[in-house]
Order: sequence, then C-alpha cells, then structure tokens
Amino acid sequence: MAQDILLVNLAFALVAGFIGAAIATRLGQSAIVGYILGGILIGPHTPGFVGNPEIVEALANIGIILLMFAVGVQISIDDLLRAGRIAILGGLLQVIVTIALGYAIGVALGWSPLEAFVFGSVVSNSSSTVLSKVLGDRGEMDTTHGRIGLAWSTVQDLSTVALVVIFSALAIEGNDLWTELVVAIGKAGLFLVILLPVGWKLLPWFFERVVGPQNREVFIVAVAAFALGTAYVSSFFGLSLALGAFVAGIVVSESDIWHQILDDIIPLRDLFIVLFFVSVGMLVDPAFIVRNIPLVLLGVASISVLKGMIVAAIMLLFRYPLGSSILTGIVLAQSAEFSLLLAREGAELGIVGSTLFNLMVSSVVLSIFLAPLLHLAGQPLIARIQQLLPASELSRLPALENPDSHLRGHAVIIGYGRVGGVIGDALRRRGFPFLVIDHDQGVVRRLRAQGIPALLGSGDNRTLLDQARLRQARVLVIAIPDALSTRHIVDYALQVNPDLHIVARTHTRRERAFLVERGVSEAVIGELELALEMARFTLHRFGVSTIETQAFLQKLRTQQDSTSQL
Repeated sequence: MAQDILLVNLAFALVAGFIGAAIATRLGQSAIVGYILGGILIGPHTPGFVGNPEIVEALANIGIILLMFAVGVQISIDDLLRAGRIAILGGLLQVIVTIALGYAIGVALGWSPLEAFVFGSVVSNSSSTVLSKVLGDRGEMDTTHGRIGLAWSTVQDLSTVALVVIFSALAIEGNDLWTELVVAIGKAGLFLVILLPVGWKLLPWFFERVVGPQNREVFIVAVAAFALGTAYVSSFFGLSLALGAFVAGIVVSESDIWHQILDDIIPLRDLFIVLFFVSVGMLVDPAFIVRNIPLVLLGVASISVLKGMIVAAIMLLFRYPLGSSILTGIVLAQSAEFSLLLAREGAELGIVGSTLFNLMVSSVVLSIFLAPLLHLAGQPLIARIQQLLPASELSRLPALENPDSHLRGHAVIIGYGRVGGVIGDALRRRGFPFLVIDHDQGVVRRLRAQGIPALLGSGDNRTLLDQARLRQARVLVIAIPDALSTRHIVDYALQVNPDLHIVARTHTRRERAFLVERGVSEAVIGELELALEMARFTLHRFGVSTIETQAFLQKLRTQQDSTSQL
C-alpha cells in the first residue's frame, strides 16, 4: 500500500541519518556529514536497501521550507548594521568575487555558462551551522573572527535567497535573461506587497490573542501551517517554496513573540532537514568521486582555499589585522546546507546535470570534513606569515603609531572588550598607566582620542608586543577568549620579561592549570567567577551573613580548583 511505502522510506531515511550522524559526531565531525553518508547508503548507487528518492525528496521539501522560514525569523537588520560594513559590504563583495571566479573556473573546464554560474554560487556560501560548531568547540564565538564570521555568514544566507530567484529566471529558455530577472523580482515584490501588510497587522494579533503561546500544541500547529501555507501560496506567484518560506519568516519576525515561534519551529525544522540531507546523499554516486578525484579536489580547493583567501583579502582591504583576517577566512572556508540547497535547486531546474551535481555535493561534504583541521592550522599559519613579512609590512596592516616612549611600570591590556574594558576603566580611575592592544579599529581610535596609548592588531603579534614595551611593563592582562593565542602571548611575554606579572582569562580548569604551570601569575575562569557571584547573591537571599558567605565561597573556589568540573 502507498502508506506502507511512505512509512518504510521515512523510517529508513531517519534510521540511516541517525546512524550516519552518530558515527560522524563520534569522529568529531558535523552531523550533516553523517546525514549525507546515510543517504548514500540507502541510495541507488550503493548495494543494499534502496529508498525511493522521490518520496524522501517530497518530505525533504518540508525541511527546506522550515529551514528558510527559520532564517527569515532570525534575520535582524539591526544586528547586521551593528556588525558594520565589514559584514555587509565585505560579505556582498566576497559573494560576487567568489561567484565570478567560480564561473571562470567552470568555463575553463568546458561547462556551460549556466553550470559555471551555479558552481560559483555553491562555492560562495558558507555554513553558519558548521561555523558555529567550530567556533563553539574552541570557545571563539566572541572573538573578532567569530563575530565577523557569523555576521558574514548571515549576509551569505541572504544572498542565497537572491540566487534562488536568479536560478528560476535562468531556467526559463527562449527569453531575455534580464527580462526574466525583472519579472521574477517583480513577482517577489508583488508577493511581499500583498503579504507584509497583512502579516504585520494580522499575524501578531492572531498569534498572541487567538492562538496564544501558552497553548503550545495549537501554537506549533499554527506556526507550521503558516510557514507551509505561505510557501505554497508563493508558488502561484512563480516563486520557489524556499523563497516563500523565507518571506513568511520575515513577516513573523515582526511579532513580539518571534522568539517563541522560533523555539517551537526549530525541533520540526531539525527533524525534516535531516530528510533533506539524506535526500541529497541518495543522489550522490560514490563511484563518481573515485573516477574524478582531481575534479573533486579542485572543487574542494575552490571552497576551502579560494574562498578563504578571498575572505582574508577583503578583511585586509578593510584594514583588519593579519591574524583576524586569516582566521576569518579559515572559519568561512567551508560550505553546507545552503550550498546543498543551491545545488539541488540547480538540479531540479535542469540547469546542472548529475556530473556537476555530484561534484558540488562531494566538494561540500569534504569541505565540512576539513573545516576543523583547517582551523587547527590557523595560528601556526599566522605565525609563519608574520615571520616572513618584514616589520614595516606588518606596520602597514594597518598603520601603527609609536606608543608613548616614556611608558614604564605600566599595564598592557590585550583585548578591550567587555572584560578588558572594565579593567582599563579601573586603572584609568586610579590614574595608573596602561596600554591597550585590540583588533577593533573603532576601539583603538576611541582610546587614542582619549589620550590612552593603543595599538591595532592581534595580541599574539610579536611586533605589537615589542612596541607595547613589555620589558618595562609591570602587569600583562590577557583578556581575550582565544586559548591558543593566550599561550603564544604568555610564552613570548615571559621570554621578554621573566619577572612580568600576568593575569589571563580562561575557560577551563585544565587550561588554568596549564597557564599557571607556564608562569602565569593568575588565570581566571570566567564561568567559575560568574557562578560564585550568583551563589553569593542566592545565599544572601537565604539570610547567610556576608562574612560566612565569603568564607564559604572561598572554600567552594578551592574545591572547584581541585576538581575537573570546569
């Protein structure tokens, strides 16, 4: 029976995805890799059970709709504006340049112009999912390359929406391309004109008053129905389901309860997006990879090398430090969900054939494998490049001014964010001299305008550390979250000035012990101090005296230092 066939294919797709993801995550890889490998196992190109790609693909469309709907809900123009022009202008420039170079590679290989354009589009996108995992595993979400990379990835996500529209126009034969683009954009605009006023006026009232977030079951059904229904209605305007779902998400984002909508839709999205990745894997022919290793390596190099170099070059163009530029390029040197979505859109529209589709999917999967390894190579690569470049070149990336040559007995603060800024404010209020090294141009300009010596660049840049006069310094404050950079800074600082007092920010007991063994005077675990301060407040509310609380917290701190809990 038809329902039995549907159930069997759904069950096998989920089981294959689960097994693949379990193996991939145990190996330290993204679950996305496992989902695709699971799809390959039940696909027609491998022995054993063969799933029905059409059935799985139909269910996978729900995953695409919910994925794009969630992207629309999460898009924040304010966040993008706060990220600055490096994310908006830099991201757009990177997408355009990457597509152009990918197009050139495709044409050189003899592909049609349309195929070359799709290839460049797939290469241009990076995965925020993979990016978040890599940054989260290393505690680098709040670093320069972490913040810029996430904002940059958001711009790439938005470019995917535009590329889906362009693909639809390209797929129509016999008409002028620009005419079709104008028509496609016009249809999207008409859809927005109709939907947005209704959404902004009716939906907030509907979700908050009629449905109500307190009735969770009905609320989830209403959100899913709106996402799927809007995507379906968009097809009458000649738009793709993905674009319709994205617009629906933007409309919902105007509601005051958008966060509740997002929280409830994410589990559904995660379930059905598994089917999308499995359906992509079912179309992959492993024999193709074996037969076309040089071509696949070229595809991987386009994603992991070419795109990374483009991002780093644009960062340098915007006068960011060398270290931050290279690390941002590395974290964005991968692709995943939206690249696969673009590849499948191209295949469904008949723009690309099975050969190019297999190449793009294989390249994307391998780029996910390589992402953590490339990240590990980041700091050694930066150190090597800094050794090769002359000091004058480093001083130009951006230009540095000599700090106050009379500084002596001062503090050097590396990182002037939420942590370093508080320390600097305390020193300034007491009149103690200090110098700052920070990667943010705005911070450095502001400090210099206030008469505070500040240098722009990475804290592990030895040229900057020398200019900070570590030999004459009294204290070195390392207020950055990057553990590897902290180690490099500590080693060089104690080499220059063995008597220097160093206080460093860290996140784990193991890292704290490592730094203390290296010679750091004090290593502060941020999460531990936060927990102790919250414990102090809670104990006071229960009537515990200040003296007793202080003694208890000191004992608790000692116990935590002797365990591996943090």
